[in-house]
Amino acid sequence: MAYIRGRADFSTSSVGRKGEEIARDFLHKKGFQIVCVNYRKKWGEIDIVARKDENLHFIEVKSITYGLYGEYKGHKPEDNVNQLKLRHIRRMIGTYLFENNIDPETEFSFHVICVYMDMINRKARIKWIRDIIP
Repeated sequence: MAYIRGRADFSTSSVGRKGEEIARDFLHKKGFQIVCVNYRKKWGEIDIVARKDENLHFIEVKSITYGLYGEYKGHKPEDNVNQLKLRHIRRMIGTYLFENNIDPETEFSFHVICVYMDMINRKARIKWIRDIIP
């Protein structure tokens, strides 16, 4: 359980930024080194690139708020990582590897971190879905 710090701004972009901040703190506490944040190209974005034990990890962060306008109604943030999104992410990973002169045969992992933010109690719960792309 993480605590939500800062001013309450409920715009979509603000919720996303806050979720990414919480995810970075979570990864740091798990021993990951954050290499890159918000790696962007015209065709997509990778939220977090991290390293741990010489392994490269690409992380998509999906966030949702609840508690302010009613209770959590079952929408799962990970539902937004569909097949189209996965194709874009594969392309982004390939671009990242190429631009950073990393061997394309390098093993990597892709994960989704879902951040459920309770805005009344100012707490966040994290669900980590590992190894989405086989």
